[in-house]
Amino acid sequence: MALFAVLATQAPAPGEAKEFRERLSEGFAYTRALVEKGIIRHSWIRVGASGGLNIYDVASHEELLSVLYDNPVSPHLKFEVIPLATPGAFDKLAIWNKPVEQS
Repeated sequence: MALFAVLATQAPAPGEAKEFRERLSEGFAYTRALVEKGIIRHSWIRVGASGGLNIYDVASHEELLSVLYDNPVSPHLKFEVIPLATPGAFDKLAIWNKPVEQS
């Protein structure tokens, strides 16, 4: 599986704010279903800003795109996608997984 951090920010086009607000509950229900299925591992709302940050666990870039754009409010969102890797995925970085020695 591939992990992606996705920062979603509200970005309704001029004149579409009303439609965005009307579909927002559908978007939250869609996100909740993805959390229940394990597709979204973590979900946060941004404090002091619009939008949120989700960690997606999907099989491919294509699946991520499908999941993002199937959201009923996706036409009103801007996405920033950040591919992730666990620290143990790289030998040079495996030191991150070792316990810190106390002096």
